[in-house]
Amino acid sequence: MCLILIACKSHPAYKLILAANRDEYYDRPTAPVAFWENAPGVLAGRDLRAQGTWLGITIKGKIAAITNYRDPASNTPHAPSRGKLVSNYLSGQQSPADYIDELEPTAGHYNGFNLIVGEKDGLYWYSNRGNVIRNLRPGVYGLSNHLLNTAWPKVIRGKEAFKKLLLDEKDPDPDALFAILADREIPDDESLPDTGVELEWERILSPIFITSPTYGTRSSTVLLIDIKDHVTFIERTFNSDPGRSSSIKHEFLIES
Repeated sequence: MCLILIACKSHPAYKLILAANRDEYYDRPTAPVAFWENAPGVLAGRDLRAQGTWLGITIKGKIAAITNYRDPASNTPHAPSRGKLVSNYLSGQQSPADYIDELEPTAGHYNGFNLIVGEKDGLYWYSNRGNVIRNLRPGVYGLSNHLLNTAWPKVIRGKEAFKKLLLDEKDPDPDALFAILADREIPDDESLPDTGVELEWERILSPIFITSPTYGTRSSTVLLIDIKDHVTFIERTFNSDPGRSSSIKHEFLIES
């Protein structure tokens, strides 16, 4: 994932509202969201190269998502897959806090990441580039490829639109959330972060929705959990043609 917008207990009708874009190379093989055969309670897309995922939920209400921390100078080519951090949590039995505690001693083996793990009533954020565990209190959060709420243009723009929608809508329309995720505005050069890539790539990576010949927003996801524990999970997949998309929607009630 390269942008995750989260509203924790910040809307009268929903415990959680999450809107996220996954950015990846178009040639990386991917399976769309589905319940996994080898872990039937897990609902997520799948990276078919490393067999992990970027965002998912279980029928018991466990939730996890990940973004990369952009710092190419520190990347190790043979580091373990960060997507496994999501799938291992979703398919395991540990609480969010216990999972992070167990991960911490080996977190440095991975390239930079931001990990969101939690359950239907609360989320945690942890990064191996900040070494801080944060329990997400009620509020609105934005996460891209730096630390939580880093004031990158896409994070600022996404959070502002997200907050306005939550204030204006008694029952937020998924299409309105997807419209936020579809924003392709490129900020001015002076507003761009310096993350160690060439200026041309900083420009390409700066919008909420990314397009380029080889890399871009592969999918957008909206996840809603209402106060009665009803889950709505919608994924729109774009792949190499951002003008065409396909959608998959799953709804279920979290098992107690």
